[in-house]
Amino acid sequence: MIRAATPEDVPAIQAMIRELAAYERAPQEARATLEQLREALFGPDAVASALIAEPDGAAGGGEGPAGFALWFRNFSTWTGKPGMYLEDLYVRPELRGGGHGKALLAALAAICVERGYERFEWTVLDWNEQALGVYRSIGARPQDEWTVQRLSGPALHALAARAGSGPDATGGGVPSSNQTPTPTY
Repeated sequence: MIRAATPEDVPAIQAMIRELAAYERAPQEARATLEQLREALFGPDAVASALIAEPDGAAGGGEGPAGFALWFRNFSTWTGKPGMYLEDLYVRPELRGGGHGKALLAALAAICVERGYERFEWTVLDWNEQALGVYRSIGARPQDEWTVQRLSGPALHALAARAGSGPDATGGGVPSSNQTPTPTY
């Protein structure tokens, strides 16, 4: 069974995020706290959503969820429509092969169709053959012509510091288009 996550699921989601990070050989990178996850998923300005896969009664084999999917809405300037970006999809190892991952993907696809989202995208590590097999089996295709770029840590902060040093700098940062700019006099 697939259902929407609730605030009570946050500890299990955090645990599965850490399990996923360990599987992806980067356990030190999973630093999100319970409070951060609760705010991101259920706060007044929630930026993400999650679904939970419940284990089947007979095949459950343990306490807690079988897996989860965490996603957020994005936007394509080319199509002029929103889309969905799947940040994490995880099924606990002892419950893999039972259809939970495909059920989560199907539920996410249904959300996309229901809401008129034109694209459903995610990334996968190139060595994760098991996941790649699942994705190919549902019709997903790689976008080989695109390479993911990431700016984080000191490089992100160094570039951000340059925002206030240009010829038209106001010194107050740059508002995004959905923020009200602070007038300069």
